[in-house]
Amino acid sequence: MTAPLSGNVNPDSESRWCSSLVAHHFDTIIEVRDDEVRAIGELGIRNLRRLQYHDPNAPGWRVIGRLLRPLETVNAGLDSPATAHRRRAMADAVAVLLVRCAEVRRTFWGWTAEEWIHLLGRDQAEFHRNAPSWAGDEVRPYLAAHAYLLGTFTEFHRLGSFQRLTLSRRIFGRDRVNGEIARLRKVLAEWGYRLGHGDDTLLPMVACQLFLLNHSPHLEDLGTDLFDRVRRDGLLGGARLNTLHAVQRAVGALGFCDPPSATTGRGTARAAGGAQIWQQWVDRWYATSTLTPRARGNVRSRLLKVGRWIAAEHPDAADPTAWTRQTCATWVAALDRMNVGDYVHRTTGLEKRIGKPLQASTKDGHLSAIRRFFADCQEWEWLPRRFDPGRALATPRSITALLGPNPRVIADEIWAKLLWAGLNLSHADLPETQSGNFYPFELVHAITLSWLFSGLRSDEIARLRVGCIRWQHDDTPIVGASDRVLARDAVCLLDVPAHKTGTAFTKPVDPILGQALDTCLAMRPSQPQFHDRRTGERVELLFAFRARRVSSSFGFRRGRDPDRPGYSPS
Repeated sequence: MTAPLSGNVNPDSESRWCSSLVAHHFDTIIEVRDDEVRAIGELGIRNLRRLQYHDPNAPGWRVIGRLLRPLETVNAGLDSPATAHRRRAMADAVAVLLVRCAEVRRTFWGWTAEEWIHLLGRDQAEFHRNAPSWAGDEVRPYLAAHAYLLGTFTEFHRLGSFQRLTLSRRIFGRDRVNGEIARLRKVLAEWGYRLGHGDDTLLPMVACQLFLLNHSPHLEDLGTDLFDRVRRDGLLGGARLNTLHAVQRAVGALGFCDPPSATTGRGTARAAGGAQIWQQWVDRWYATSTLTPRARGNVRSRLLKVGRWIAAEHPDAADPTAWTRQTCATWVAALDRMNVGDYVHRTTGLEKRIGKPLQASTKDGHLSAIRRFFADCQEWEWLPRRFDPGRALATPRSITALLGPNPRVIADEIWAKLLWAGLNLSHADLPETQSGNFYPFELVHAITLSWLFSGLRSDEIARLRVGCIRWQHDDTPIVGASDRVLARDAVCLLDVPAHKTGTAFTKPVDPILGQALDTCLAMRPSQPQFHDRRTGERVELLFAFRARRVSSSFGFRRGRDPDRPGYSPS
């Protein structure tokens, strides 16, 4: 039986890769015949390895022709240095495969993944235990190429620290692989990734693993399903999984796949609670409300707590259409007596507070959430107006009396330490990983001074936009780096985006902050636009790196001061 080998062929592009086996017809019968076994034995190891006394005219070569032709075709199609050492390794790889065919009496066309792993070994030591004694270390990579092209073997993650880059270059071509990796590096380097540097080794390894799994070295062929399969099957782990995330972002930016999920490898299951009909109403409200995503999520979690209370105490009120003023009064009374941990979805982080009474602010937040829910449902004519949510679910005076401002006063000496630490921040103060600082010093310094001198909320700082700093002298705009006007003589204006309590506005700030923000902008790599969750606009955020916005929770922690305790940014 003969059969053509499949491959990727695109006549419109000569640069596209296709297997060297394409358009060849080989005898793919799996069983090795008796005469072929005898011929391999008669040829002997010296002849099979084509050593000094190799006899190319021996009759056994004609007998095993159907086994030899695909092996020679694979070798001819590999992009390998034409040195005597490499030619010897390729010839020995053919000899190893022919000997193994005679031993198992089955051709390589029918070998399973486990049989290939047994031959290749999970490391060099296992390879030497299973392969002939004359097969050197250099033979194993060529056997892997044959396993990939002839046996569709792709489980290279089971072969230990295998050189995927070298194997990919031999199979797909050095120039083709290097060119595709360079495309990835260009995108990641523009965003500020260290993976974009030429001396990085993680990106080539992960990219080549994807090329081998996909049977194609072209970024255009890397689909979302491939990235999902690599994560689902655990084919990469540790720092390689982080690199996979970056590669998918780059391929997604090129338009070839979907970007990775924001919660890849993290996050918890979405909260659920109470009767199904109550949760359906809550999800319907969640899908319709125009609150910001974070506010909608907070309201939803509080409404689900109501659902869990209903399921336990008043199952007859699971449908919001059945709620009355009496139901509202019962919920307000129950909430006033609740403790931390009651009717919650999970207790992570609450261990030390479980059993303590809820704070007044927490009770007010729960009542505000359910008031908004019923008010919106009545306004949208989903529910009949049986009661006024503003009155039936109002926060009792016993709770409102406990509400009020809770200022966090910072002592003068503590504030002096913070100012000193921020103004004298250095590279040594930043936490480091094996790859160095996670954020550039200029970005951390700008955020630090923004926290100290802008008087803005953390969310407002994180949402500052490119061009938010303007300089003026005598009511005339100037460039921040102007050498005609001293910084102390110029007015620095900061444009603040729309925020929690008002619209966008402009305020004067200390010039030292303006200089830090200008320095941060000068070193800021090109970043894509981001969606502003509050305004709905596509904007260029100032504090962004590696195509990600800096989190509003990027704050401060106690650090080391050579003279006395202080604070340093984290």
